[in-house]
Amino acid sequence: MTPFIRELPLKDPIAVFSTLEHLPYSLIFDSADKDHPNARYSFVVSHPIETLEYKDGEMLVTNWEQQTRIKGQPFEIIKERMEHWIPESTPVRGLPPFQGGIAGYFGYDVGRALEEIPKKTLNNPDMPDLALGIYDQVIAFDHEKDQAWIITHAPSYHDARKKQDYLLGLIAHPEKRAPYQDTHLDWQSNYEACDYVDMVEKTIEYIKAGDVFQTNVSQRFDANLPPSFDPFNHYLHMREVNKAPFACYMNCGPVKISSASPERFLTVKDGKVETRPIKGTRPHIANTALDRKYQRELLDSEKDRAENTMIVDLLRNDLSKVCKAKSVEVSELCKLETFASVHHLVSTVRGELKKNKEPLDLLKACFPGGSITGAPKIRAMEIIEEFEPTRRGPYCGSMGYVGFDGTMDSNILIRTLVYEPGKVSFQVGGGIVADSKPDDEYQETFHKAEGIFRSFEKDTHEVGTHDVDEDILMSASA
Repeated sequence: MTPFIRELPLKDPIAVFSTLEHLPYSLIFDSADKDHPNARYSFVVSHPIETLEYKDGEMLVTNWEQQTRIKGQPFEIIKERMEHWIPESTPVRGLPPFQGGIAGYFGYDVGRALEEIPKKTLNNPDMPDLALGIYDQVIAFDHEKDQAWIITHAPSYHDARKKQDYLLGLIAHPEKRAPYQDTHLDWQSNYEACDYVDMVEKTIEYIKAGDVFQTNVSQRFDANLPPSFDPFNHYLHMREVNKAPFACYMNCGPVKISSASPERFLTVKDGKVETRPIKGTRPHIANTALDRKYQRELLDSEKDRAENTMIVDLLRNDLSKVCKAKSVEVSELCKLETFASVHHLVSTVRGELKKNKEPLDLLKACFPGGSITGAPKIRAMEIIEEFEPTRRGPYCGSMGYVGFDGTMDSNILIRTLVYEPGKVSFQVGGGIVADSKPDDEYQETFHKAEGIFRSFEKDTHEVGTHDVDEDILMSASA
């Protein structure tokens, strides 16, 4: 299978994906925040040659020949299936990094295949722990060069041209979409305020007892959707009001997932590894004086810096399992970054893979991400299982790709909506440390949820431009 490349006169990945979004296993990696330094590329895929869905120890493998169930370790099964289709591939230099491979989501609960975690939370039987497609064709966009290509793995030029012409025919005549309609939803949390505060207090007790240094706990919001609701139309609206560098939308069939994630999980290129954990949050608003106060408060916060540093140490340890000795380093620690609705502290950890390791080994070593579990990770996951009433599903997992050529990029699935038939849900949480203030931790979840709440309003201004006081925001959200 050889990659055949064809440059396309396309500029807008959203316009392309709009013609394909109705197809199961269509997916866009969308650099919606074009001003962010890590938002250079976007990718559109559809028509996978095989799909993989993992649930509770078993992988459902589906292609045009058959459907098979395989028991075993998910990362090993994925490796075997990629090798089955395209044993090796050399990246074409000068093009965007994803040129074919697996893409989709690894849900938080994939962690159950890696560690012995008690089964206390309510399981959703209709939600796969992971859902991936194997794609031999990608439409790739380089926003810096303002260019696009279709990259197709095929045994011959004739086969590649046939596949390309078919897909280009589908995207040639996009239909005009109806504008997004204002949607008022009755959001219900799975916690009363007092119960969430009690969970934080109990987590602090575990920390003071020496069980754990930090644990990330969350609350979930659910709402029923009107019959005419279009998840992709909502995603188009959300990406405008809540821009994010690692945004994505995936059609998994009955389930749709949209994410406005600001956080990169893991990336690999030419064996070089990078992860960028986020810890520490303050609201971003248009009142310049108050906004600067929030920024300074975040930079000066010993609690937030400690929280971030703990996760950096955890990730250094995770990377060291599969990276060369002495290659793991922290290139940035607690750097302030501003997003659409919040300010965050972001760190950068880098390393280099050992010769006998590949991206899926790295993902396995680091999964789930430390920034949304805690440290030590396994004990933090046990505490999450004790307190949270439902399994997390995609939330706090990762959406990303692993190329046939050994490249990888992935986000942390936060600021993420899961649309199921007739309903929608999302979760927000925060890292708890010894000096966390339970009431403040509860309010922080609303800082993070505010952009999603507002995204359902038709005429909302860009999140972050509202000149309002934090207390007004919080009382309105609560």
